Amino acid sequence: MILPAKSPMRAKRHLPSWALTLLIALAFYVIVFFAERIGWLNPYWYQIIQLAGIMAISALGLNLIYGFNGQFSLGHIGFYAIGAYGSALITKDLAVNWSGTRIGALSWMIAGQVGILVVLFAARLLRLGPIRKRLAAGLAGYLKPYESGLIVLLVTLVLSAVAIAVGVLATWGLHTVLAAVFKLILSLPQGVARGVVFLIALLTGGTMAALVAYLVGLPLLRLSSDYFGIATLGFSVMIYTGLQNSDQVIATMKGARGMVGIPTWTTWTWVFWALLVIVLIMRHLVHSSYGRAIISIREDEIAAKTMGIDAAQSKATAFAVGGFFAGVAGGLYAHLFGFLHPSTFNFIKGFDPLIIIVFGGLGSMTGTVLASVLFALLIEGLRVLLPQGFEDWRFVIYPIILLLIMLLRPQGLLGTTEWGWLRAPLPPERDIPVPDRTTQEQEA
Repeated sequence: MILPAKSPMRAKRHLPSWALTLLIALAFYVIVFFAERIGWLNPYWYQIIQLAGIMAISALGLNLIYGFNGQFSLGHIGFYAIGAYGSALITKDLAVNWSGTRIGALSWMIAGQVGILVVLFAARLLRLGPIRKRLAAGLAGYLKPYESGLIVLLVTLVLSAVAIAVGVLATWGLHTVLAAVFKLILSLPQGVARGVVFLIALLTGGTMAALVAYLVGLPLLRLSSDYFGIATLGFSVMIYTGLQNSDQVIATMKGARGMVGIPTWTTWTWVFWALLVIVLIMRHLVHSSYGRAIISIREDEIAAKTMGIDAAQSKATAFAVGGFFAGVAGGLYAHLFGFLHPSTFNFIKGFDPLIIIVFGGLGSMTGTVLASVLFALLIEGLRVLLPQGFEDWRFVIYPIILLLIMLLRPQGLLGTTEWGWLRAPLPPERDIPVPDRTTQEQEA
């Protein structure tokens, strides 16, 4: 006779890890919220805490790219800038009507992104690669190589033009529809309309950054780690240079003078819930089968390909999702200070999220969030603690502190350890049948 084993641990009832983690997070949110309301937390430190949350969102994106997927990227600040300027253009349009319709920037940005996706989808349906190969092979026996190459090029250009035309038509049609739909937002109460537009602006800035990351990643992710880092550094320099001259394309961006007039709508509530949602998305992604495929590429890409994993697509997806996180963080940053300048997004500032994820531990979401808070408090705390006139010495002191931490604990503060609900889920408990030895002995 076989009986199910009875685990003594089942008699104990513990609070689920997700509930405990959520309670701790909500407690921290409530403390900061009421501390600022009753004056215990001055506006300066209140802003620093919000900045720490924004830095955590951006660093989580880079940790997904580098810590979990193993792609050494130095262009993360470029996606941060795209999200910042993209969302700022949308909200500034609602505030000062720079486009002429108050929702023109919003409708055109969404329609433009959809149009690019339509172009990519149409190009895939047309199967440009196989058509070029078949056409070249068919003409090889009749024409000289340069003649067949010219015909193949012309056919490729024609098909590409068809795909682009389909995308342009989709963009124009969707813009017309969205312009009519978004006009309904203007009829809402001012506070509600502002909240809806801000949410859409953050998401649009994130999707813009994700789309650019995906397009940039398709060719660049073929490079190995070091070369990929140099290529992404070049991408961030291109973004910085483009922002310096952006006023020649969109006057309200002001170029090297800095973009002003951005509504300061970022609050602690927006930052907290955005961080919570980002952590939720990343936790489920990392611990899913797709996330395990992403991690396997970091461990051994050749072995991952041998097991049937599409390494190119997995790397491009991780790069795009990381870019989305950076874009959302950039949108929150733009509306925290109400001012954007290209110097905020130079390649030197691009090392900040890299320092944070190495400091907290590559491949640790908990370490990234903790390191973001400590990094922000360290930089600004030294500004307060150092004597007047010596504030810039904090850029000498904090690298020394980081150097000591790396020497004493090279894996970072937490390594790959996660706390609470962020840990990998355990498999469900099940009854294991075991033989009833008493019955066996009696029968013997």
